[in-house]
Amino acid sequence: MPVNGKTPTPHTAVAHERLSWFAARPALAAAAAFVAALAVMLAARRWFDPVLLICVAAALLVATSAFMLMRARREASSAHSEASAAISQSGVNEARMMAIIRSSMEAIITIDEQQRVVLFNPMAEQVFGCSAMDAIGAPLERFIPERFRAAHARHVEQFGVTGVSDRQMGRQRVLSGLRANGEEFPIEASISQIRDGGARLYTVMLRDVTERVRAEEAQQRAREELRELSANLQKIREEEKTRIARELHDDLGQQLTALKMDISSVEEALDGSASELVRDHLQGMRRLIDVTVASVRRIAADLRPVMLDDLGLIPAVEWLANDFTNRYGIDVERDIETGDARFSPAGATALFRIVQEALTNVARHADATRVTLSLRAGDEGVVLRIADNGQGVRRDGEPAGKSFGLLGIRERAHMLGGAVDIHSAQGNGFALSVIIPAEAVKMQELQS
Repeated sequence: MPVNGKTPTPHTAVAHERLSWFAARPALAAAAAFVAALAVMLAARRWFDPVLLICVAAALLVATSAFMLMRARREASSAHSEASAAISQSGVNEARMMAIIRSSMEAIITIDEQQRVVLFNPMAEQVFGCSAMDAIGAPLERFIPERFRAAHARHVEQFGVTGVSDRQMGRQRVLSGLRANGEEFPIEASISQIRDGGARLYTVMLRDVTERVRAEEAQQRAREELRELSANLQKIREEEKTRIARELHDDLGQQLTALKMDISSVEEALDGSASELVRDHLQGMRRLIDVTVASVRRIAADLRPVMLDDLGLIPAVEWLANDFTNRYGIDVERDIETGDARFSPAGATALFRIVQEALTNVARHADATRVTLSLRAGDEGVVLRIADNGQGVRRDGEPAGKSFGLLGIRERAHMLGGAVDIHSAQGNGFALSVIIPAEAVKMQELQS
């Protein structure tokens, strides 16, 4: 960089040394004249001769001026050398900075207050498909899709007013850039600002995240496809359970009942002629048939309770709670308030299965003596809560009831647009809350 309009060189420093030497020569001559005049005065003993006094004073003045000039020259030469060293160091730092910018793996663009490009590094050339020669001097909006240009210009202006040195751009969403060929692509960017004299410069560092966004979109599609597959499997499973339950209840149940009636007919036909042993066998067969019929009904109800389809959700939940108490000896306190609402088949099935799975987890893992079941329906949605007084979380921090059943509960709630919340602590029980929007279960008021 030039100093006082000139760039210092080694030749300039040599010239300054020579000037200092020439400036010293008059001083030496004046000093010699001063010494000679004093010698003459001493020899002639003419102390007050006006001519000699004037000569001595003139020699002294010339010598003093020469020495002052020589000193000023040396100070100027020293300052000039220091300025040259500082300029050289500044040049080295600037070269290092430019090397970093050029080798950066992120695109770096610097714009002025008019939002015109003043710096465009090689990665920016690669990302936008535009050379630095074409980009420098062009407006920044050239690299922004047209629908975002006005908003981006306002964002940069507002950022300049805030005085904040740097900020991440687009925190809530991915931004869009525009390549030279007109292709839009997603980017992540941050912006910083500095003052260069009286002007303000903005530097944007950005990264092309096209591949990452594609991977995220593919992952999201795969997740949605898996959920659709899970929902379809759940639907097929429910249909299969319903079919098997119907066949067990209707076909096998009817056949066992018919077999029991045939045994009764055989007993009547024997009319006392049969031995006591035969009669005992027939009575044992009747009792076995009764047990088998009860087992068939229980299995059919576990698969798909008939009352869920015939009577609706609330009677089915009541039957489930009673059956749970009879099987495991655990009391179930019920707080069910749904008013006159009714549920769609899909909604009723999902809620019933969630209650069934939650109670099964209590029986398997909780070691509880009491369960509280709450089911309330409002205008905004259905809230189901099941809590027990069991052991809660284990020592490793995982809930005691964590199993594939909980995963099934989450999936069923998600398919209806609902959410599952779990509260648990070691020794303080386990609570499961499910909230499902009203429109998902198609609640309707009964028409009078």
